Order: sequence, then structure tokens, then C-alpha cells
Amino acid sequence: MKENTVSREARRENQIVSGNIFVQLLLFFFPILLGTFFQQLYNTADAMVVGRFVGKEALAAVGGSTSTLINLLVGFFVGLSSGATVVISQYYGAQKKDKVHWAVHTSVAFSIFAGIIMTFIGIIGARPALEAMKTPEDVMGHSMVYLCIYFVGTIPNLLYNMGAGILRAVGDSKRPLYFLIASCFTNIFLDLLLVAVFHMGVAGAAIATIVSQLLSAVLVVICLMRTSDLYRLEWKKVRIDRRMLQRIIRIGLPAGLQSVMYNISNIIIQTGVNALGTDPVTAWATYGKVDGLFWMIINALGISATTFVGQNYGAGRTDRVRKGTAVCMGIGVFLSLSIGAILYGGGHFLVELFTSDENVRRISMDLIHFMVPTFTTYIAIEVLSGTLRGVGDTLRPLMITGVGICLVRVLWILFVLPLRPDILNAAFSYPLTWSLTSVAFIVYYYCFSPLRRWDVNRWIRKQYFKLAK
Repeated sequence: MKENTVSREARRENQIVSGNIFVQLLLFFFPILLGTFFQQLYNTADAMVVGRFVGKEALAAVGGSTSTLINLLVGFFVGLSSGATVVISQYYGAQKKDKVHWAVHTSVAFSIFAGIIMTFIGIIGARPALEAMKTPEDVMGHSMVYLCIYFVGTIPNLLYNMGAGILRAVGDSKRPLYFLIASCFTNIFLDLLLVAVFHMGVAGAAIATIVSQLLSAVLVVICLMRTSDLYRLEWKKVRIDRRMLQRIIRIGLPAGLQSVMYNISNIIIQTGVNALGTDPVTAWATYGKVDGLFWMIINALGISATTFVGQNYGAGRTDRVRKGTAVCMGIGVFLSLSIGAILYGGGHFLVELFTSDENVRRISMDLIHFMVPTFTTYIAIEVLSGTLRGVGDTLRPLMITGVGICLVRVLWILFVLPLRPDILNAAFSYPLTWSLTSVAFIVYYYCFSPLRRWDVNRWIRKQYFKLAK
């Protein structure tokens, strides 16, 4: 039985580095896509239930400032842990057993340590952060309750994310999907039970979330412990290997900082939106749940690109790396246009699930009709960023994102939004920064990255020597 398991997993790995690129990407992508769908459903259930059974202030709390702060802290760790995913995928592609072993155990130990730190930061910093974001007073109480309970479950949350990243790094995108499905339906059941039946408000929604996160963490840990492949988890060997952690952080820290910069810019935008009143805040939160359909697709594509590129780069297949990136771009364009058409024409059905307030619905639909046609401007950022992360190039993408996304958004909110304090004016900062940053990523990828097609520096030197002659 053990030998059969190993041979099956070896064949799967071999297919990633030698099989049909389009087919392998789709086989890897769709389980991740379904997983992110259930992740989105998981996150949306809290907002949907409290919006219907508690009120719009509770919806604004669960889907607005609290969501942004959670994304800031958890997003930083997920970005940081992507360094482990890259390292493990490269070592696994090269079949370096000892390196995979120490990377896995260092990653799990780091998850527990980071979870303890983030629990204290999240609970202690919740109120100051909400006040700094100018959270409306009628939303503040709900937000504090949700955040304080949510951060109690940080360790299971981080363990699941790291464990799922390890499985995806070795080419297994199915089992994280199964764990998310179980966790998602547990969350929905508990939401309805605690909020709709026992009337526990946002506290019930938060408790439902952390219990379901605990379930997903237990499932992924059991999976890692029971495998007979290179990435098997043994708790007695869980410790931090200093050199391995340094490599993981060297690759993952820029990705984590990139996530932080995204979320800080989103916090600044959320602060600008908060100043517009409760209805715009609620509409912004509602739109954020609706457009999650697009983000689950594009994020799944980025994860697929990173793992595919990591394994093929580790196996020395640079030709497949470039072809895989092109295939991901094509898939991204097709799917973003498809999901955009669905949201543009049928977004009102989704909005009605969250709120019955007519003014909130109207503002939400204005946001959908304004933002959906611009989705394709983001594709290059996610695919090329995922590709570059897969080869270990994370510093320059961080710099491109810092200027193109974060700096420009902050300047827009600070200097342009006050001139016209309108929800659509705040939203315009997104397609503006996506377009600028996409162009920068394309230029960097083709001309300056480790995967460049044209060596611009060599061309400039040639021209210089020609002129010198």
C-alpha cells in the first residue's frame, strides 16, 4: 500500500514537469478554484447571515473594516508562507528528500509561532486600528466583538494555510479542496444555528468561523502525518531549521510585504469610504463580497502559476515555465471576461442576498457596473507575480507593487477623493493602479526578470560600444 501511494504521487509530480502544460494547469487550477470558491462562500456566509438576521450595521462590521484588518494580518502570513511553498515545490521537483523534510517541519513550527504572535497583536490592536480607520460608531461595537473572537482562532487558521500550501507545493490541490468543503459547510451550519436560531449576533458568526477553521486545520495536519511521501509530517521533528527559515523568509517576506502594501492601501481606501456614511460603507462591503467571484478565480490562477513554475524551475525546465505563464495569461483573460459578464448582468441577484436596503442595493450595483469591465487589467499582475515568485524572484515585484499599487492609491485617496467625495471616485483608484502596475510587470518580466526574453541591459551595452567606436 505504501509503495502504491508513493508511485501514484511520483506519477503526479512527473506529469507536472513533463505532461501537457494546458491540461496539467487546468487539472491543478480547478480544484484550487473550487477551493477558493468554498473559501469565499466560507467568508461570505458570516456577512450574509448577519446582514439578514442582525442588520446592516453588523454587515458593515463583518464585511468592512474587520475584513480589511484580518486580510492585513493573515494576508501577510500567507504571503510569507508562500516562501515555503516555493522552496518545497522546487525541492520536490528536484526530488531532494532531506530538503523537503526540513522545509516542511520548519514551516509548521513557524506557523505555530506566528499564530501566537498574531493572536496578541490582533486582539490588542483591534480598537486602535478600527478608530484609526474612522469606523462609524454604530459599527464599532460589532467590529470589536467579531475581531476579538476571530483572532482567538489564529493558530488553526495559519496551520491550515501552511498545510494547504505544502500540499499544493507537491502538486496536490484536491485534498485542500475537500478540507475546505467540510469546513465551509460546518461554518454555514453554525452560522445559521448561532446567529439565526440562538440570536448570538456577530459573536455567533465569529465563533462559527473559528470552529470551522479548527476543523480544516485538524484535517490538513492528519493528511500530512499520514502520507508516505517526502513531505510527511512528524511532530517530534517539528522545529525551526535556521538556514531553511532564512531561505523561506528571503523568498516569502517580499510576498508578505506585498500583501501588506495591498491591504494598507485598501485600509486607506476603506478609511475614505468610512467617511461617506453607513450606507456607502455597507454597499462597499457588499460589493467586496460579490466581486469575490473574480478574485477567487485570479487568486487560484496565481497559486497554480507559482506551483507549476516552482516545480518545473526546480527540475530545470525553463521552457515549460515560459509556456505555462503564457497559458495562465490566456486562461485568466477568458475566465475574467466570462465571470465579468455574469456579474455585470446578474450581480443584482447576489446583492439581494446580503441586504434588503434599497439605497445600499443601488450603490452596490453602481459599483459593480463601474468595476467589472476593468477586471482584465489586473490579470498580468497576478499571473506574472505568481510566475516570478515560483522562480524565487520576489524583491523587484514587491517594488513594482509598492509604487504602482500602493503609492498611487494612497495619493489618490489623500488628494483626489477629497475633491469629489464619492464612492465611485474612491473605486476608480483600483483600475487606475491595476493598469499602471500591469504595464510595469509586463516590461519587467520580458526585459529584466530571470525569465526575460530580451536582455535589455546587453542591448544597451551593445549600442554604447557601437557609439564608442
